[in-house]
Parts: sequence; structure tokens; C-alpha cells
Amino acid sequence: MKTVFETAKTKMGKTINALQAEYGAIRAGRANPQILDKLAVDYYGTPTPVNQLGSISVAEARILVIQPWDKSVLKAIEKAIQTSDIGINPQNDGSVIRLTFPPLTEDRRKELAKEIQKIGENSKVAIRSIRRDCLEKLKAMKKASEITEDDLKDGEKEIQKITDNFIKEVDDLSAAKAKEIMEI
Repeated sequence: MKTVFETAKTKMGKTINALQAEYGAIRAGRANPQILDKLAVDYYGTPTPVNQLGSISVAEARILVIQPWDKSVLKAIEKAIQTSDIGINPQNDGSVIRLTFPPLTEDRRKELAKEIQKIGENSKVAIRSIRRDCLEKLKAMKKASEITEDDLKDGEKEIQKITDNFIKEVDDLSAAKAKEIMEI
């Protein structure tokens, strides 16, 4: 029965990690290197993540600097940024690329806050799905006479407690990200 709880915690933890990564990629008006995590550059015929082609640093609150180790890849990085959905025009000075993040408008902030809530809700649905799977495993164990009726009830309570903790964590992350967006 403990393996069911451990499985639930592991899977729900992965859901939280995925949520944090998704929130990190949301452009919030300030420079965040994670926004480039999904961006791949055609480097000698191979799609390569930008963070493997050079160093990415935050020069100022709203300026991201990409300094490639190989200067010949500057144009390719610039092209990849322009064709991506980041929505920022890169500035290439021959040795580094600068990305200047414009301040967010009030409408865009509200739009992002709604998107954050939607992503949070999707994570909650995933967590509840994991809970359902674990409850089914417990019921199957009861049916196979591996556990008693009391063990089943205790297991259901424990799974619900684990689920509630992870749902609260999703709510906390969503609220913090929404607050960050609205304060900028």
C-alpha cells in the first residue's frame, strides 16, 4: 500500500515540476532566461538549444544578453528568436544578442493572469487524475484481498490528504505567478 502513496507523491511532484517550468517560460515583462529553454537553433543541421550555444545572462531587469561561444552562430540565433513565438525583436551587435523585454500593458497582464489560472487548473486536473488511478489501485488490492476494508478507507484518506497538499501547492504557485505578473 505504501508503494501506491509513493507513486502518487512522485507523479504529483512531477506535475508540480512541469507547472513550475511552464510558469518560468511565461514572459512576465522582466528578463527571464527560461523563456529561451524551448528555443532550438539550427546549428550545422542539428536543432540545438540556445543555452548550449552560449551564455545567457540578465544584464538589467528587462534585458537578456546571449553571448554565443561561436560568433558564426549569431545570425542563426537571431533568426530562431525572430521566427519563435517569444514576440521580442533581437538586437545583434556582432558579438552578442540583446533581447529587450517591453513593459506589459494592463490588458496583457490580465490575459497572462487568466492563462496562469488555466495552466494551474490543468495541473489540478492532472493531480486529480493521479488520485483516481491510485484509488483504483487500492480498490483492486481490496478486491484481491490484499488489504482489508479498513485499510482501504485509511488509504483513501491518505491519498486525499496527499492530493490536497499538492492542489494547495498548485494554488500557491498560481497565486504567486499571477501576483508577479500584476505587480510589474
